[in-house]
Amino acid sequence: MNAPEGLPVPEQDKACFHLLGHPLPALIELDSTCGSKVDLFMLSLSRPVMIFAYPKTGRPGQQVPTGWDLIPGARGCTPHLCSVRDSIQPLLAAEPDLVIYGLSLQDTEYQREAVRRLELPFHILSDSKLELTTALELPTFEVQGETFLKRFTLLLRGGQITRVDYPIFPPHKAAESALGLLVPEEELARIVDERDAAEAARLNGSA
Repeated sequence: MNAPEGLPVPEQDKACFHLLGHPLPALIELDSTCGSKVDLFMLSLSRPVMIFAYPKTGRPGQQVPTGWDLIPGARGCTPHLCSVRDSIQPLLAAEPDLVIYGLSLQDTEYQREAVRRLELPFHILSDSKLELTTALELPTFEVQGETFLKRFTLLLRGGQITRVDYPIFPPHKAAESALGLLVPEEELARIVDERDAAEAARLNGSA
């Protein structure tokens, strides 16, 4: 499932720059669609965790907020989550111990409808009290008095945020882009070195 064409492209506003290497807050337990609470700090001490944050899924027959499609990064939550659903195997092949969650600010009952309707093989965490959002200063936007998370992906290891993907566009490429977060540090360093060398050669050739 692809997001509609012609959606406004979110800009790189650096709203997630501070998150890389940021320690996770302790003692924050988020409600999950699995029926239990999840402490991301504690969980990430034993297993890598990938968080796909998104604004809000729509519901069949319900109107979206006025002007929703004109807000960069707002539209496309269903294709976003479906991309993760359809990429579970590649993600787990890259990191077999990986735990995957969606994250939004709606309550758990609202999220459960999306899990059922979209047949998601992962659970969604609710930060409806804005505890995690406030503690980490996660990027948000407001529409008609309601607060929504912007669209981003986090990789958590050892009690901190080790990789960040933001902004994400188009939404249906979220899982494909997230695979890059699982590249080992050594390989990532090699890729960066090769990119920098190629750029240096290009600049020298044009001098």
